Amino acid sequence: MKSIREIFKDKKYLLEEPEVEKLMEYCEELQDEMVELKFQKNNNKELAMLDMIKEVIKGCDAIEKEQMEHERYGYDAPDYIATIADLKRYIYSRCRDEKIWL
Repeated sequence: MKSIREIFKDKKYLLEEPEVEKLMEYCEELQDEMVELKFQKNNNKELAMLDMIKEVIKGCDAIEKEQMEHERYGYDAPDYIATIADLKRYIYSRCRDEKIWL
């Protein structure tokens, strides 16, 4: 992508024209907006990943609690295979929704 100054490098006198000055200001505003949008896009994915990790940790904590209850009180043993399958399904679904490619 060329800068405005590169575009007008052979006709620098045009840079002093009011219309060109306005165009330059407008282009600078658009560039700032693009940078901000890129940041927001990246930031949103980071937030989505943090949220997903927190949910996975909650799931791990819950299965650990089930295991402790099983050992302590003799409750039913946790179903690790189903838990792992659920976590994987959650991660892949959330990644697909957030357009995060693993």
